[in-house]
Amino acid sequence: MSITAGRQSLRATRTREHYMFMHANVANDVSHNANGSANAGAGPELTFHHQLSIYLKDSNAYGNTYFARYFEWQGICREKWFYECISRDMLQQEGVFITKHAQQDYLAETFPFQEITCEVNAYDVKRCSFWLEFRFYANGSPVSVGRQQIVFANHGKQITALPELVIKRIKRYELK
Repeated sequence: MSITAGRQSLRATRTREHYMFMHANVANDVSHNANGSANAGAGPELTFHHQLSIYLKDSNAYGNTYFARYFEWQGICREKWFYECISRDMLQQEGVFITKHAQQDYLAETFPFQEITCEVNAYDVKRCSFWLEFRFYANGSPVSVGRQQIVFANHGKQITALPELVIKRIKRYELK
C-alpha cells in the first residue's frame, strides 16, 4: 500500500465515523456542535443557508473537488452570513475579524456540476470571539463539516469586545 493510499484509508475511516455520527444527529433532528457533543432538542433559533455550485475549475485530475475549495467556501459563506444577517458594514469602522482556527472534515467526495448547500451556525459565543460551524450537503447528504474560530480586534490589532448588538445577533444562530 502506498503512503497516499494509507492516508486516504485512514482519512476514510475517520470521516466515515464522523459521517455516521453526523448523519445520526441529522436524522434524529438533534443539534450538535463542532466538538461533537449532541444537544437534543436545543437547536438554534436560526440557521443560515447558502447555495454553491461546483465547476470544472474546482476539481482535480481525478474529477473530484479540491479539498482547498471547502476552505474558500467557508470564507464565502462566513462573509455572506455576516453581511446578510449580522452587520452589513462588516464592522469595518470598529475593527477586523481574524480567523484563529480553521478545520475541515471530509465525509464524501463531490464532483463538478453538483450543487452544494452550506448551513452555518455559531457556537461558543464570547465577548471577543465565536466559533462557526459549516455543514456542506450535496443532494441532501452531508459531504463535509468545518469550523472556524473568529476573533475580533481593533485596527491596532488588539483583541477587543464585539458590540453588544452584534453578539445578540450572532447568538440567534448559536447551537445550544
